[in-house]
Amino acid sequence: MASLHHHPLPYSEAKPNNSIVLEIHQDETITTTSAVAHMEEVSRKSNGEEKSNPICLTWKDLWVNASMGKKGTKAILQGLTGYAKPGQLLAIMGPSGCGKSTLLDTLAGRLGSNTRQTGEILVNGHKQSLAYGSTAYVTQDDSLITSLTVREAVYYSAQLQLPDSMSKAEKKERAEFTIREMGLQDAINTRIGGWGCKGISGGQKRRVSICIEILTRPRLLFLDEPTSGLDSAASYYVMKRIKSLDHKDGIQRTIIASIHQPSAEVFQFFDNLCLLSAGKTVYFGPASDAIQFFASNGFPCPALQNPSDHLLKTINKDFDQEMEVGLAGTSGGALPAEAAIGILVNAYKASEINEQVQTEVTAISKMEIRYVEKKRGHASFLRQCIVLTKRSFVNMSRDLGYYWLRLAIYIALAISLATIFYHLDTSYASIKDRGSLLAFVSTFITFMSIGGFPSFVEDMKVFERERLNGHYGVTAFVIGNTLSAIPFVLLVSFIPGAIAYYLPGLQSGCDHFLYFICVLFSCLMLVESLMMIVASVVPNYLMGIITGSGIQGIMILVAGFFKLPSTIPKPFWRYPLHYIAFHTYAFQGLFKNEYEGLKFHGGSSHKYITGEEIMRDTWQTDMSYSKWVDLAILVGMIGVYRVMFLVIIKITEKVKPIVGSFKLRSPKQTIYVVENPNATPLHVELV
Repeated sequence: MASLHHHPLPYSEAKPNNSIVLEIHQDETITTTSAVAHMEEVSRKSNGEEKSNPICLTWKDLWVNASMGKKGTKAILQGLTGYAKPGQLLAIMGPSGCGKSTLLDTLAGRLGSNTRQTGEILVNGHKQSLAYGSTAYVTQDDSLITSLTVREAVYYSAQLQLPDSMSKAEKKERAEFTIREMGLQDAINTRIGGWGCKGISGGQKRRVSICIEILTRPRLLFLDEPTSGLDSAASYYVMKRIKSLDHKDGIQRTIIASIHQPSAEVFQFFDNLCLLSAGKTVYFGPASDAIQFFASNGFPCPALQNPSDHLLKTINKDFDQEMEVGLAGTSGGALPAEAAIGILVNAYKASEINEQVQTEVTAISKMEIRYVEKKRGHASFLRQCIVLTKRSFVNMSRDLGYYWLRLAIYIALAISLATIFYHLDTSYASIKDRGSLLAFVSTFITFMSIGGFPSFVEDMKVFERERLNGHYGVTAFVIGNTLSAIPFVLLVSFIPGAIAYYLPGLQSGCDHFLYFICVLFSCLMLVESLMMIVASVVPNYLMGIITGSGIQGIMILVAGFFKLPSTIPKPFWRYPLHYIAFHTYAFQGLFKNEYEGLKFHGGSSHKYITGEEIMRDTWQTDMSYSKWVDLAILVGMIGVYRVMFLVIIKITEKVKPIVGSFKLRSPKQTIYVVENPNATPLHVELV
């Protein structure tokens, strides 16, 4: 989770990415209730290094409101109360849009910046944070590196998450044991698969995602719709593995999962069930008692019907405009879903089950468990950089769309350039031809680097998931991505560059050729760095490519080839855009590298024209400094672009919560929280 190990914040402040650190030092008598007895039993089961420190989560009168812009706010969750205990699986169910994922994100401290939370969330009766490795969150989308095998994906993650105090052999053993836990041993050497590469099934991908998140042996596990998109068999085996984790590693986990529509077999795995409709609690209690609760209130489950199907059909009001839900009410007639939901919500509030939940939450909230969570560490920063570099290098070498396809296109373009500009001489006409060739190389060939944007967006999805779960930081990712890309960019620069340089007959000399390659390499790295910045702001394939193309197009336009520097309008276009565009320095460096020392025929005047005169009069190149300064500026811009990418991500993480808080705290806006009929009405005016 985003900051699960940084900046402890009380849950009641409802700030995004709330941390959960668990440090309990009291040495007082434990309250004698069933909940406390259960926690004591879990504690007694712990032994060895993998001590099972129990984590019990409670929430009381939980409300979440989302900002709707000019329309004010909307209540997403309305006065929810519940608990999750060690060794049990709590399932959150309900129709689409009922607030399942919002509740899960709220409990995990992952609420977005445009939401505000009120209520009380406690960890073992305290407002605290959980140390890194004590909690994990498995997202609904399987953001995995598709070119890696199952073993590689889990092992690389183990090297990133587990501390340096563990040896490589121990980390490898932990990874393979976790793979066996999730039943993936038969697919251990199979690639995950994606575009252009067939791999493992959807259910196996989901289990790989779970493997990665349970490497640190978390005590609290959140799963967002782990069965979404899977068939009934795959859903069954995924949930069976999740349910049986405690039996395999001896850790009594507290598991909270949002489930969309489980089968009857999957439903049997649930210990407790939280049933939501439109943000309200329809039922919270033992899953085995849910059908009896519905039946006692006039909504019995028909014979041979999946219990979860019956529950969800009863409380789904999305299709009321088309048809009424035919349910046997107390009067024996059919009831609309809205009325059925109202009956069930009111019945739950007045039921003994609700009273038991309130009593259980109160008892757990008063618990005092004496232990101190042993602090766990990440891999060191250096280790993270090395592992990320290796992993990214393997991915780039296997992903055809990352560099290999571009290399083929670059070679084709280089051959086209070489044949069109073949055998340049020192005639007057070759002056323009040389300039056009160099301009094409430094603009349109580098422009094609945006073709790798989709692959980089996939990398960003993996990075965002791992970053939110605290696997590593932004700096390590930037360093790893940069170092792993250098060999491939050099290859893409050298082979097409050699073809485009020697066949047309540009200025001879090894030093001139190496400078040409260095400029081409720098331009390609700059385009990739620019697209990294775009991806951090516009994480969408189409919008990202359009945005990156537009930025490069403007830079090329004002770089000094299509319109000479002296004729570029000074406001904005020349100052500062002409000097910000990296193509400006690429043009000048390549022109100096090519024209210095050459003489050309003067056409009808029969006089020779020096290369220096051409640069000064024809291309208006700045001759006050050498070509090496231009190259140094390009290299420096690579560093600036990469640092900009790092800064943008860090600023985004800090600014989003502030912006969201500002929207919800606007002085012109009064937020009326939906009234809670069972408590003192909440009427909050934010000024």
